[in-house]
Amino acid sequence: MMSSDAVRAAHPDAWRPPTLFGTRARRAMFWLGIILYLVWSLSTLNIDGKRVLAGLPRALDILMRMVPPSFERWQILLNGMIESIQIAIAASIVGMLLCIPLGICAARNLAPRPIYLMARGLIVIGRTFHEVIIAIFFVKLFGFGPVAGLLTLAFASAIFLGKMLAEDIENMKEGPVEAVRATGATFAQVVFYAVTPQVLVKTLGVFIYRLDANLRHSTVIGIVGAGGIGQTLSASFSRYDFDFSSAILISIAAMVALGEWFSDWVRRRLR
Repeated sequence: MMSSDAVRAAHPDAWRPPTLFGTRARRAMFWLGIILYLVWSLSTLNIDGKRVLAGLPRALDILMRMVPPSFERWQILLNGMIESIQIAIAASIVGMLLCIPLGICAARNLAPRPIYLMARGLIVIGRTFHEVIIAIFFVKLFGFGPVAGLLTLAFASAIFLGKMLAEDIENMKEGPVEAVRATGATFAQVVFYAVTPQVLVKTLGVFIYRLDANLRHSTVIGIVGAGGIGQTLSASFSRYDFDFSSAILISIAAMVALGEWFSDWVRRRLR
């Protein structure tokens, strides 16, 4: 006869989900591989400990010169903040308008396959590049200023919102679509009466999220000359004007926090 321990091992009382690795030996080998990879990666980065230690006193000196922050040139600060907000809002609206045809064309259940493949290819290519890379490209084309920032965030917003809209359309219920098509409706009528009611609320929530993200991105792309408060911040660091840089950083944090609060409030109202 089998012992009670053997019976419990063969027929456990509680179900446990299967582990990712299957056995403890595989899990140990996985984490050992991760550790060895990290050690190898750090060894190939040629990190100079002396340079790191030499930079610590400079970092402490910069932090000390940033306190207290100086808001004496508040007009320059305010103009940069307003420009960043204008860039973010305008780019979000333009991206929202551009994402509608892109999202419809990138939806497998609505667009013909050639159009679907072209739209998906554009989304993949657009998502390959970070906003800073796109901003550098537009700065080279149109020069320094908010125009490059607006085009950068509008392009990035259209790609992001188009991808999200296409996925929402592909995941919607097909019943309303088939019912509207059965009445002999045109493609535009199908989109307006069957697709839009199913994806509108979620798309608006994603749009608000993107607006919040653009507020943050508008401060980053300015560092490469695409306008906004980021350009003012980059100039202040270049002039070693660290107390004014501190004031700019505090203002950016306040703007992002306000945008996050507004985004959460709108999304709660949309539910």
